[in-house]
Amino acid sequence: MNTQRKIILLHVFLTDSLMMNFIKKATLIYTLLTLTIGASAQNGVNSPYSRYGFGLLSERAMGFNKAMGGVSLGFRDGQEINPANPASYSAVDSLTALFDLGATFQASNFKMGNLSQNTRNCTFDYFAYSFRATKGLGITFSFLPFSKINYSFASDKKVVENNRDITHSYTYTGTGGLRQIMLGTGWQIFKPLSVGLNVGFLWGDYEHKMTNTTSSSTAYSMRRTYSARINTYTLDAGVQYTVDLSKDNKLTIGATYAFGHSMGGDAVRNTATVSSTQENSTDVILEKAFELPHSFGLGVTFYNSKKIRAGVDATWERWSKVVFPIAENYEDYDGIKTWTRHEGVLNDRLKFSGGFEYTPDSESASFLKRSKYKIGGYYSRSYANANESNNLALKKPTEFGVSAGFTIPIRNRNLFYSAPKLNVAFSWVHTNIPYYSNSTSQAGTLKENYFRISLGLTVSERWFYKWKVQ
Repeated sequence: MNTQRKIILLHVFLTDSLMMNFIKKATLIYTLLTLTIGASAQNGVNSPYSRYGFGLLSERAMGFNKAMGGVSLGFRDGQEINPANPASYSAVDSLTALFDLGATFQASNFKMGNLSQNTRNCTFDYFAYSFRATKGLGITFSFLPFSKINYSFASDKKVVENNRDITHSYTYTGTGGLRQIMLGTGWQIFKPLSVGLNVGFLWGDYEHKMTNTTSSSTAYSMRRTYSARINTYTLDAGVQYTVDLSKDNKLTIGATYAFGHSMGGDAVRNTATVSSTQENSTDVILEKAFELPHSFGLGVTFYNSKKIRAGVDATWERWSKVVFPIAENYEDYDGIKTWTRHEGVLNDRLKFSGGFEYTPDSESASFLKRSKYKIGGYYSRSYANANESNNLALKKPTEFGVSAGFTIPIRNRNLFYSAPKLNVAFSWVHTNIPYYSNSTSQAGTLKENYFRISLGLTVSERWFYKWKVQ
């Protein structure tokens, strides 16, 4: 067999092998994405607090920064996918395709007065894929949860009617949540400066149901259901600027802005009165009942060679300026209740986070020295308003959390940079939620405690390596 024929056969073999490898990996991406979207229906939340607003909001935290309090706006690494700031996408190198998939295991404790409840659940968090399209231009596709709703609880209220003691029993249930798919790009305009843009599609639904029954056999019971289906776009931009402080030290400043707009979804309130012989039901529809807020973020990250990374972030989401459905003039189950949309139903959300990461030696042959060790924490004021009375001034709900974890190479390579990585994060979160319910005429505090174990798998593949045969 002559040399030329050997080269042709080798070229065909390499081409077929690369094509088969590409098909297998593309199939893997499709399978992982399908599993992730399907698993999002199991949203991993059991919180009574998820009945307010769109539910519990999810962060754009990935496996690499969950152990660092979610700090991210100044993070810039070619081996990490960072949807929180799309300007970071331009850091990916020309030979690499990145995949990131995450899940969280959660144990929860809820306390309200003398009542206490424990729950456990598991959920997929995210899926992301990133590659470089051309020099200085990175592309990222990601699937992330936006909010989660799931709760079920009950309360009783005793009243005197016609010289008889009557007990009104209230049950509250809710399910649903919002999810988003994003396509983003980051462009390095020149070495210190990068800009980026995420364009996304946000969709989902929710259903909140309140049922009132009485101990009187002659009284009507009432069932009220609030539901909505939402489909809209999302748009957010980011910028990063890197300042070289010295040979081994640098700062990256990151900023983000999310565009607020009308979501266009309709909200439906169904009210049904039920007796032993009949049921009457009416619907009220609010058109264009929802909006997304304008949001701003600013972060700074310090780098010392390949050993230390430390950052702080601050974000502000203007939820107080968006419209949201609200029930006014609340009366008992047989009264009249006006349902409308207003600004000021929700609170502005403020969050401050910080994190620290240490790598003993990223190029060492020692497994422990190549691993990254992380700690972090955050404090935030929630966007949701648990006060059902417009005239009662209450403290705003707050939340804080602490976290720690590590990133380890899965394969025993001397160069940590290109090895697949397992990200492990342990976090404890506490929420303090003052509330007042007109249905029970009681004020109190809902306290939630979460312990979470988050796992993230980051795979770095050299898909775009060019084979050469001489």
